[in-house]
Amino acid sequence: MIFMAGRKEMLFDRWMEKRVAAFENEIIKKYYAEVENMYLKMRGWRHDYRHHIQTMKVYAAQGELDEISDYLDMLDHDLTNVETVIRTGNRMADAILNSKLSLAAKKNIRVKAEAKIPVSLAVPAVDLCIVIGNLLDNAMEACMELPEKERLIRLYVEMKGRYLYLALTNTAVGKKKREFRTTKGEGHGFGLSRIDAIVKKYGGYVTRASEDGAFSTEVLLPTVYKEKEG
Repeated sequence: MIFMAGRKEMLFDRWMEKRVAAFENEIIKKYYAEVENMYLKMRGWRHDYRHHIQTMKVYAAQGELDEISDYLDMLDHDLTNVETVIRTGNRMADAILNSKLSLAAKKNIRVKAEAKIPVSLAVPAVDLCIVIGNLLDNAMEACMELPEKERLIRLYVEMKGRYLYLALTNTAVGKKKREFRTTKGEGHGFGLSRIDAIVKKYGGYVTRASEDGAFSTEVLLPTVYKEKEG
């Protein structure tokens, strides 16, 4: 009986792992498709740049200053949308970041992000996206408890020695200070436990802290540099 119970538990765990993996892969495909559309939009804007110049030359030759002003306003709006796209150097990370930041904008959450990620990492792209995605999901959830003017997320990603360093801070309700244990803590919720599991799996580090109405998370993940050809 004990053997059968253990086998059932093992089969259930495998089934759950497959379900989670399938769900995560589907999400990654969605993010990747979204960022591809963003890149197409950027290439299209560059392609049309010469046409925009020619159009404004025609307006200028005819002395139509109001038309030039309106046209410049339209181009400024389009360019602003293009500039909000984050390009880290890692296409899969770009997919998850831009998708989440677009969602944050729809929720009226201000985001200040700076990120640069090596193309080649020790951590697979899917796991990196799970970490980033859950960090931003948790941050947005916390921000939504605040008035719009107080919603803010700061994201910073860069290399620190042999590690990829991710730091995320978001405004949150409450000012009580408390510390969160690294990689082994329980009770953080499914999203936080997924981050902890991935960080631990690859020998990284994660710390969390809450103080003065802000929640912060720092993650270190090992990297592998890829030699540039030619």
